[in-house]
Amino acid sequence: MDKMITVKDLIDNTNLQVYSGAEFLVERELTESEISRPGLELTGYFDYYPAERVQLFGQTETSYARAMTSKNRYHILEEMATAKTPAFVFSRGIEPSSEMQRAVQENQIPILVSPLTTTRVSNIITQYLEKVLAPRKSIHGVLIDVYGVGILLKGDSGIGKSETALELIKNGHRLVADDRVDVYQQNEHTIVGEAPQILENLMEVRGIGIIDVMNLFGASAVRSSMEVTLIINLNNWSPDVNYDRIGTENKTEQIFDVEVASMTIPVKVGRNISNIIEVAAMNYRAKKMGYDASARFETQLNNLIKHNSESD
Repeated sequence: MDKMITVKDLIDNTNLQVYSGAEFLVERELTESEISRPGLELTGYFDYYPAERVQLFGQTETSYARAMTSKNRYHILEEMATAKTPAFVFSRGIEPSSEMQRAVQENQIPILVSPLTTTRVSNIITQYLEKVLAPRKSIHGVLIDVYGVGILLKGDSGIGKSETALELIKNGHRLVADDRVDVYQQNEHTIVGEAPQILENLMEVRGIGIIDVMNLFGASAVRSSMEVTLIINLNNWSPDVNYDRIGTENKTEQIFDVEVASMTIPVKVGRNISNIIEVAAMNYRAKKMGYDASARFETQLNNLIKHNSESD
């Protein structure tokens, strides 16, 4: 990964507390989202030791270490405390041993603690690191929450993306980002979008300028992030294009490694695009629940053709 944060960033964004080494928080870098529970290393096996990861000690690791002699314990912990190791974390309010404190002090590595269970601590750290260290890119468009569906509106400048989003907001839906949407891959199935910090809660409306959506419509009109579940491309209506009229086309667009459902909505005078987008969101949810109107139409059509053929 090409992005880097420090242990201080981890402290500032989680409920972890500093036990020792506060003066080293800014110096220690985090470049891996995975964490390590060093069970094998405590036995002396270091062939594949992931030194660049946060080292998490729970009840199991601590109990095993306590059974060792003080000399062996210090030898193992000293080998674990490398120049790459960002931090040692102890869950369940476990008190680090004196050998641990000596090893990290010599190598300038902070010790962090938490009263939470090991699994909970692991989840908190992993979720934060996966979010901030994930590859990101910026997409020109508008991201809005419509009936719980994260819709990314795309299209040429001036086609009416922001104006459509504004009408959706007035109808009770929520803005995530306008003009630029920063997206990252949360896992193998999920793309999450959010606004760049400088554009958070802001929207550009041609003829008016920049407006603060939260200030004008209230906190319920915005949200900080949203899964991108449907991409809607707004295109100027063209008589030469055969638009999908039944809904049987299952198109997708790839963002990173994830295929996101997509569709194209033609724009022309007289079409209420915000209403169409609301229906698109409801129809998307219905399909996810197993109610596919296009499939039902095809079934009824085939039954009618079969019936007419038998009548002949």
